[in-house]
Amino acid sequence: MTDETHYNDEDIKVLEGLEAVRKRPGMYIGSTSSRGLHHLAWEIVDNGIDEALAGFSDLIKVSINEDNSITVIDNGRGIPTGIHPKTGVSTIETVFTILHAGGKFGEGGYKVSGGLHGVGASVVNALSSFLKVEVCQKGSIYSMSFRNGGKDIEKLKVVGSCDPEITGTSVTFKPDPEIFTETIEFDYDILKTRLRELTFLNKGLKIILADKRKTEEIQEEFLYDGGIKQYIEMLNKNRSPINKTIAHIEDKIDDVIVEVALQYNKGYSELVYSFVNNINTHEGGTHEEGVKQALTKEIKRYAKDKKILKEKDEPMIGPDVREGLTMIISCKHPNPQFEGQTKTKLGNSEVKKIASKIFSNGFKQFLLENPKEAKIIVEKSMAATKSRIAAKKARELTRRKGGLELTTQWGKLVDCSCKDVEKTEIFIVEGNSAAGPAKQGRDSRIQAVLPIRGKILNVEKSRLDKVLANEEIRSLITAFGTGIGDEFDINKLRYDKIIIMTDADVDGSHIRTLLLTFFYRYFKPLVENGHIYAAQPPLFKISHGKTNKYVLNQAELDEYVNNLGEKTKYEISRMKGLGEMDSIELRETTMDLKTRNLLKIELDDAILADETFQILMGEEVAPRRKFIEENALNVRNLDV
Repeated sequence: MTDETHYNDEDIKVLEGLEAVRKRPGMYIGSTSSRGLHHLAWEIVDNGIDEALAGFSDLIKVSINEDNSITVIDNGRGIPTGIHPKTGVSTIETVFTILHAGGKFGEGGYKVSGGLHGVGASVVNALSSFLKVEVCQKGSIYSMSFRNGGKDIEKLKVVGSCDPEITGTSVTFKPDPEIFTETIEFDYDILKTRLRELTFLNKGLKIILADKRKTEEIQEEFLYDGGIKQYIEMLNKNRSPINKTIAHIEDKIDDVIVEVALQYNKGYSELVYSFVNNINTHEGGTHEEGVKQALTKEIKRYAKDKKILKEKDEPMIGPDVREGLTMIISCKHPNPQFEGQTKTKLGNSEVKKIASKIFSNGFKQFLLENPKEAKIIVEKSMAATKSRIAAKKARELTRRKGGLELTTQWGKLVDCSCKDVEKTEIFIVEGNSAAGPAKQGRDSRIQAVLPIRGKILNVEKSRLDKVLANEEIRSLITAFGTGIGDEFDINKLRYDKIIIMTDADVDGSHIRTLLLTFFYRYFKPLVENGHIYAAQPPLFKISHGKTNKYVLNQAELDEYVNNLGEKTKYEISRMKGLGEMDSIELRETTMDLKTRNLLKIELDDAILADETFQILMGEEVAPRRKFIEENALNVRNLDV
């Protein structure tokens, strides 16, 4: 037996201090992509938010500096500057170098907090090439610096004086490029969206965001005294509300605060966003379950009491009463129990009953005080019930009758032979002309092709029954195998990758947007779990000698040509549509696993995505026109 086969004592590695964070950053911030990069900012901002929740801060300023570092300043109490009794070093050094060290575990720190694990500041330090913290406290400014992931430390010292009445903390950090190899550039819009959200959730808190990377500094202020009620107004600004009065309910039971704001619109999408201690609980949880349950109960009760819902009428269920609903649920809990490290689902069992009781009492009163609007809400819910029954009948048409065949009156699925779902993919192509070369150019073992006819129905403007009446959409649902609506089951998905393959022109972009709208509204788990992709067929081919180089846009074309040198003779040809490519060309440029360039459709911010789809695909024309006018000048390298 060789030494390599032995499992010895020295094989057990002990990572000290912040080494564990640098070794496995994904365990602490999710990933080292752009999402993980911005998570660093949220960790520091959350410390200022915790001070605001405790009533000690009303101002946070976030600045993106010229060197792409971030500075976060709050006017809270300031991190304590004395010697910590257990570590023997300053409390600031303790907070920034020791995991699970913070004021969020005992009675004297924070009653309500978002960052519960006490790893925020130390993790940011571990993943930064430089971090500096300054605290204004007791008339003095204390400063401490760290470098190289917290390894090199400049000890705490007094560097100046400040007004004895003023307190606060300033943290500046620069992400380590050795960790964040994909990008270390902070995105202003991502920061803006989250910071604006935090001010909605914490009425009276002002957050200032500045970007110093431009020639002229950009600065915006966010302050919403109306809180989540104003949040609803913003979310519904591009929709058509059917009840003008926004229902706002807030109460406290056993130190648990539940606040809800809601308004209905003429659309058909359900937009329910829930938060616990400012954390967006994407997967819901007991607070959301309690409120939804109470919403259904109270609307049904009101409808029966007012004789709007008759005995012979089909009973309403949850999805019926939430059609066209925009709702924000905010819960503040002293000891929330989240399911998983990502904190996306609240698990406290007692909260369901508390949330249900608080919302039920408040919404019952709203319905009684606003009878005209209450009637409109009930009638919309009843119309949704009728649509659901019709959709149930239409849904039967999307079920497979057996085997792997799927035939419509227009197109036919050409399936793959592999039974291992994790290896398979389906290309959705527009037109039989594009389907021809796609079928010939595919790898028939793992790649399926489904042609659709032109532009599918815009589902943003349609109920489910009308959606299911569309032949192309029925073909898609049947091919995927997951079912739709309340029958949706992601475990029945027949392909690991669903790839939209359309022409690289305006019509192709429109078809792709229609498909993405459909996926987002009715197959959101497929987007969230990374199953949706867009093929990127090339726009140009550069030929020189025996080399053919395909590029996606004008910028790539210019870069490639400039690098060829003046003496190289080359020829540029504009690529034809997918239907005009031969199978070899289509395979090499767009379908071959080794040479293609797929774009994975990711969902970073559900609220921002909802807003964008509503602007682009909704009923209101004015917001769409404004969006086009504002973004037209930002479009670069578009050669169509």
